[in-house]
Amino acid sequence: MQVKDSRQREECEFFATCPPGVEGLLADELRGLGVRKVRPLAGGAAFYGKPAAGLRVCLWSRLAGRVNVVVGRVGARDAEALYEGVRALPWDAAIDPAASIAVRAKGMNDNLRNTQFTALKVKDALCDALVAARGARPDVDAHEPDALVEVRLKGERATVSLDLSGRSLARRSYLDGEDGADAPVAVAQAAALLAALGTGELLREGWGLLDPACDDGILVCEAAGLLVDQAPGLVRDRWGFAGWGLADEAAWDDMLAEADDRLEAGLERILGAQKAARAGADAPDQRSVRIVGLSESSPAVARARRHLRAAGLRAVASVEAVGSGDAAAVEERLAAAVARAAGVMAPAGNEAAAGDVGRPAPSVVVASAAPPSRDDDARAVAEQAACVAAARRAPAGARSGFLGTGALAARFGVAPARRLTMGAGRTEAVLEVFDAPPREPAVIAVSNPAGGTELSVEVNDAAAAQFASRLRKVARERRKWAAREGVRCYRVYDADLPEYACAIDLYEGAAESDGILYAHVAEYAAPKSVDDAVARARFEDVLAVVPAVLGIRPDHVFSKARVRARGGGQYRDAGGRSYVTHTTEDGLLCEIDLGGYLDTGIFLDHRITRQMLGKMAAGKRFLNLFAYTGVATLHAAAGGAASTATVDMSPTYLEWAARNLEANGFPVVADGALRSGKGAAGRRAAHELVRADATRWIQQARRDRRQWDLIFVDPPTFSNSKAMGRRTWDVQRDHVELLIGVSRLLARDGVAVFSCNLRTFKPDTEALARAGVIIEDITADTIPHDFERNPRIHRCYRVRRDPSWAPPRSAVPARSRRVGD
Repeated sequence: MQVKDSRQREECEFFATCPPGVEGLLADELRGLGVRKVRPLAGGAAFYGKPAAGLRVCLWSRLAGRVNVVVGRVGARDAEALYEGVRALPWDAAIDPAASIAVRAKGMNDNLRNTQFTALKVKDALCDALVAARGARPDVDAHEPDALVEVRLKGERATVSLDLSGRSLARRSYLDGEDGADAPVAVAQAAALLAALGTGELLREGWGLLDPACDDGILVCEAAGLLVDQAPGLVRDRWGFAGWGLADEAAWDDMLAEADDRLEAGLERILGAQKAARAGADAPDQRSVRIVGLSESSPAVARARRHLRAAGLRAVASVEAVGSGDAAAVEERLAAAVARAAGVMAPAGNEAAAGDVGRPAPSVVVASAAPPSRDDDARAVAEQAACVAAARRAPAGARSGFLGTGALAARFGVAPARRLTMGAGRTEAVLEVFDAPPREPAVIAVSNPAGGTELSVEVNDAAAAQFASRLRKVARERRKWAAREGVRCYRVYDADLPEYACAIDLYEGAAESDGILYAHVAEYAAPKSVDDAVARARFEDVLAVVPAVLGIRPDHVFSKARVRARGGGQYRDAGGRSYVTHTTEDGLLCEIDLGGYLDTGIFLDHRITRQMLGKMAAGKRFLNLFAYTGVATLHAAAGGAASTATVDMSPTYLEWAARNLEANGFPVVADGALRSGKGAAGRRAAHELVRADATRWIQQARRDRRQWDLIFVDPPTFSNSKAMGRRTWDVQRDHVELLIGVSRLLARDGVAVFSCNLRTFKPDTEALARAGVIIEDITADTIPHDFERNPRIHRCYRVRRDPSWAPPRSAVPARSRRVGD
C-alpha cells in the first residue's frame, strides 16, 4: 500500500479530448479546475499533475470527451519494435491486478497497416509483461474492460495510454436508450456553446438563460447543472479508471463527497431547503425559474422534461410548449424573475456583493444549439427566426449565442463577437456569440389560412411578399382542384417566380398520419450569375413563408437541394434524416419518405401515366422496369393484372415496393418464394420482385422467351451506379437498344409505355422503325393539371411492335431463324 501511495504522488501526463475547434475552451476549463501545465493541442489538451488531477477532470469537465493518462511512448517502426517497446512499459504499476483489459489502436504507418493487428501486438506485449511481473495473465474483455489501453501511431512512434473515462464523458447520465447516437455530440456542442458565452459565471451572478428553440432539452440540462454546481460525472456508474493501478480511491471518495455537498448547496441556494430535496420530481416554479426552454413541439417538450427529471433538475428549469405568438410573454416573465433574483442573489462565495450599486444589472443569455441531425429545413428556419426575435426582445445587456449552420450572423445583421467552427464532417457546426442586439428585420404580412388576424413573417427580403402572394393564389386553386378530382398529393408551385426557384409539393397523410398535411420543398440550383448568399437567403425566405401560407407546422415542411447536373434523373440519397409516413393515390396506400431521399417515393408527374396503366392492366401480364418503389405496379395490381413483375437494381427500392404491395393486400414473391405472412392470403395473382440491372435482365428474359402484355419503362436520364460495373447508362444514347429489347418481350398486341425525364430527349424513330418498333408520342396526354406550367417535366411514348416487320434474312443465321426474332 505504501508503494501505491508513493506512486499516487508521482507526476502524470494526461490528455483530454474534445471536438476540433473547442481546444481553447477546454484548456480554459482545465485551468479553472486547478490543473497546471495545460497545453491545447489538436483535438484536445494535454495537462500534467498527480493521479488525482485526472480523476478531478473526469468528474468535473463539461467539455472533455475522454481523459487518457499516458503510460509511455515507444518506437513503432514495425511490429517487433512496437512489441518490445510496449512490453518494457511499467504495466505492473499501471494496471490494477484485478482488472480486465482491452486494447484499441488508431493510426497506421508503412509497416503497421492494420489496426486490429496493432492492437493484438500491444495486447500480447502487455500480457507478457504482466505474466513476467505477476505470474498470471490478465483477463481480456473486449466489450466492458476495467482498463482500456489505447495506442496511437504517428509515423514511427506510438503513444500508449489508459482511457480513464470509459465511455464518452459526453454520454451524460440523463441520456437513456431513447436518445440516439448523436446525443453525446449534442451534449458536447451545448457545453461548448455555454462555455463560449461564459454562462456558468453569468448564472452565478444572477443572470437567466432562455433557449427559444429547445429541442431535446440538452442545452437546458447543461445550463441547469451549471446553475446548481452539479458535477457532470457525479452519478456516473462506470469509469475507465477502475482498472488503473494509480487511481487514488481516497481522493476520489473525497471528490464525490465534495461534489455532493456543492450540489446540495446549489440546490438550496436556488430552490430553498425544502424544495431542494424534491428537485428531480417537482415541476418548476415558473415565477422564479431562471432557465427556460421553449418549443412548439409537444414531443420535444416531453423529451426535454424527461432529461431534466433524469438529471435530478426538473425543478431548476422550465421547458414550455408555446407558439411563436406566446413567446414574448414567457420572456417577460423570465426577465422579471431575473430582476427579482438580482436583489437577493450574489455570486457564490461573495454574498456581500448582492447590493453592489455599481455592478451591472443581470440580464439574460439567449442561446440555442440546433441538433446535429437538423437540416436547413422549414423547422430550422423557424427556429432561427425565434432565436433572433428572442434576442431582439431580450433585456438590455443580454448576450446571445447560437450553434448551427452559421446562418445567424446574416439574420442578426451584425458581426458576431466570437465565431468558431467545431466538429468535423457530418457533426461540424458553427458557434456564434453576439454582444449586440440584432437589427430590425424585414417583415411581411401573410393571410392566415385559418382566418383571423394576418400573420407576420420575418424574412431576409421584403420581396418575399410576391412569392407568398403567388403561393397563396396557386395553392387555393390547387386545393379546390385536388378535392374535386380526389387527388391527395400534388404540386402547388414550380419556380413560378424565377427568383424563388423551387418546387413545392403537398402530401395529405393517410393511415397513421391521416389528417396531417405535409409539404416537400425542392430547391433548384441557382444559376452561376446568382450569388450563393443571395440564393440561400431566398430559400430561407421560402421556408419561412411556406408554413404560414399553407397552414402547415414547420416540422412538417421538408426541404431538399436539387442540384441540376447530368444524371438529374438518377435517384440519389439526399443525406437527410428519414421521415416515413403514408399517403394515398387513387385509394391505394403508398409509403413516402419525406426526409431521407431526394425524391419521396412517388413521382407526382406520372400520376396520369399510372392511372392509364391501371386501366390497361386488367387480365394482363404486367412488367415494370426501372421500377423505383413500384407504385406503377401497385396500380396495375389494383387494376386486375393477371400477374406483375417488378425489376429494379436497388434492394432498398424493391423492399419499399414490397411494402407498398403488401400494405394494399397483394402477396409478393421475392427470390422465388412468397414472403410468408405478408399480403392477403388467397389472392389469385402473386407479384414478383426481381433485383437486377434492367438492361441485362431484358437480355436474359429474351433468351428465356418470356413475354408480357403490358410493360412500363421509366429509366433514369443517366446512371453510373457501381452495380453496373464499368458501364454507364445514357437514355439518349441507349434508348434504341433498350426499346428494341423491350419490344421483343411484348406478346402479340402487347403495348409498352416508355417515359424519361430528359427535357431534350428525341427518340431515334428511324433506327427504331428499322428494328420493327413503332413509337408514338403521348406526352401531352400524360401531363397532370398541376404540372401544366412545366409540360417538359417528362416525355412519354406508347411503344408497339410492327406486325408487318421481319428481320432481314441476311441478319439472321439460318439455323436460328424463328418467328418473332
